[in-house]
Amino acid sequence: MYKFLKFSGAAISALMVGAAANATSNAAAESADIEEIIVEGRYLSLDKLNAVKTPTPVIDVPQSLTIIGSEQISRQAFTNISDITRYSPGVSASQGEGHRDAIIIRGIQTTADFYIDGVRDDVQYFRPLYNLERIEILRGANALLFGRGGGGGIVNRVTKSPDLDGDFIGYSAAVDTFGAYSISGDLNYTVGDDAAVRLNGFYEDLNNHRDFFGGERFAFNPTLTFKPSEDTNLLLSYEYVNDDRVVDRGVPSQNVDGGPDVPLEGFDNTFFGSPDQNLTTLKAHIVKARVDHDFSDSLRSNFTAQYADYNKVYQNLFPSEEVTVANGVFSEVELDGYRDTTGRENLILQANLVGEFEAGGLGHTVLFGAEYGNQDTENERFDNVFADNGDDQLFIPFSDPLNIPDFAFSSPARDRASDVETFSVYLQDQIDLTEQLKVVVGARFDSFDISVNDIASSSQFDRKDEEVSPRFGVIYKPAENVSFYGSYSESFLPRSGEQFLTLNLDSESTRPQSFENKEIGAKWDIRSDLSLTAAIFELDRESFTSVDPEDAGQVIVIEGSETKGFEVQLAGNLTDQLFLTTSYTYLDGEVERVDGSGNSGNRTRQTPENMVSAWGNYQVNDQLGVALGVTHQSSFFVREDNSVEVPSYTRVDAAVYYELNDQFRLQLNAENLFDTDYFPDAHSNDNISVGKPLNVRFSVSGRF
Repeated sequence: MYKFLKFSGAAISALMVGAAANATSNAAAESADIEEIIVEGRYLSLDKLNAVKTPTPVIDVPQSLTIIGSEQISRQAFTNISDITRYSPGVSASQGEGHRDAIIIRGIQTTADFYIDGVRDDVQYFRPLYNLERIEILRGANALLFGRGGGGGIVNRVTKSPDLDGDFIGYSAAVDTFGAYSISGDLNYTVGDDAAVRLNGFYEDLNNHRDFFGGERFAFNPTLTFKPSEDTNLLLSYEYVNDDRVVDRGVPSQNVDGGPDVPLEGFDNTFFGSPDQNLTTLKAHIVKARVDHDFSDSLRSNFTAQYADYNKVYQNLFPSEEVTVANGVFSEVELDGYRDTTGRENLILQANLVGEFEAGGLGHTVLFGAEYGNQDTENERFDNVFADNGDDQLFIPFSDPLNIPDFAFSSPARDRASDVETFSVYLQDQIDLTEQLKVVVGARFDSFDISVNDIASSSQFDRKDEEVSPRFGVIYKPAENVSFYGSYSESFLPRSGEQFLTLNLDSESTRPQSFENKEIGAKWDIRSDLSLTAAIFELDRESFTSVDPEDAGQVIVIEGSETKGFEVQLAGNLTDQLFLTTSYTYLDGEVERVDGSGNSGNRTRQTPENMVSAWGNYQVNDQLGVALGVTHQSSFFVREDNSVEVPSYTRVDAAVYYELNDQFRLQLNAENLFDTDYFPDAHSNDNISVGKPLNVRFSVSGRF
């Protein structure tokens, strides 16, 4: 039976190790998880795989974080990363061209700042949620913990691990009003007292309101835990992910006299592509081994080795120019397209040593770590060629569905292979100056060596970057349940980009981007089960690329941008029956220091000024529960040229739960309850997503 739990501030701190701003965003976590944490004490020990590497209570660490547990994922019927971002402060979704996860964190767009159990997972694909214990969203640049990238923050998926305490089988099945359906299973089996096996798997048939959209994906993830001794734990994991779907890049913009263009309205179902040729396929194999060892109660270590092999193809036609609408109609649309293939192999080795001790009358929590990575990527791109004009772009008469003339993906545009080798070493010390005053100081050294073989032009490009990224924080605690903090941190991103497909091989366009985050915040555990958190921040970014507003085929280097903002969240049990999590984010992003591009002073891409979310669960009785949610996002400009503005929207969601017993639960989730027309995200000025109309999802789940 689902209950709104009461637990201590210490348990909340244990659940959110190493971050600060959202001390109870997972207040409705599963009972088994809370009990385990309480047994372990105030700290989340290193046998919990997560992106944060020290066992420090959240109230003592100067960084903002949100955690969404598996129970909340189930309750709100989240099926992808984008769903989760809509209920997370400071984060919004980007379209990702219809074939990958893409998010905006504090005004910084990324497709690569994703982690799995604390290890980088930067291939472009839609990450499933079937095998997750929780998702951690950390905000603010912090290369010390994560290495390159992460300018606005990172997303870390924490997977389920085998349970040594007993055997069980979990299941779920769901179907929605579009005809999409999914099934998943979770099997745990113990082998004696010191070993256990867990198998998670799922299958999903994809469908929505858009004409011709469809597909399927499935994955399975067996894991083994073995304790060769009381102080040592070994975890072995293999995951296979298969994803085949139609690539849908939404609708183009429409011309508006006297103002910025807006998304094309009234064509919510129309597919601006080829039903047969817009597609993506992914096959991913991820193998991981992790060893945790406690040398003593105050000295612990872990070592992770992860190998991943990804093969991906995506190809598509898409609108490439705004349309001119007169009296609600338009006559023609311009299409462009390409086919892209990527093969990538990753090997990442990571080791951490954490010690807690006293020296010179001061308490210390010291983190020392090192990481090695090797990444081989092969990528080819072919532009499409229309038979009518021998070019990759063509205006065609508009019809619904589109009548697309003959074409083929036959013009080579890119053929590159890259080899990336990284080495990092980092050191951080949290020092307890007094019971009320603590400081965090540390730095990370990264060596990033990339070699690019441009096969098409028979040229070679090599570059090596070496960067030192500092971190500093101060925490003041006037009371045990109140803290104020200030922090400064830096990060960098090699110009070869998130995915190492350098577009320009000159030294200026390949020099690293840099990120600088300054933040002050406060955390207050109002009660043991209710917390208020807030943060004010300024994020400066130097040297990044965007599309030239005068020539969409060219890339320009923008010398900087600045995002200032504020976020606040209240989360926890308002009463024994009512749980609430609500947040507000204000973002002010501005492009700065641009020479000759015409973008200076514009707003940064896809940065809504205001974002609001709220979700409340009310338990009517032991079996029946109801929930209501709302998300609001103000308007934003798609790109730095500010030529297309996506309007604001407010969406309302709802749910009803009936839990017969632990083995059987019925659930009904309604998304977009009032059938609002809206545009949730975009990729480019003429690739803008159309929000789903009212959609009801019916599911059953249980565990025995």
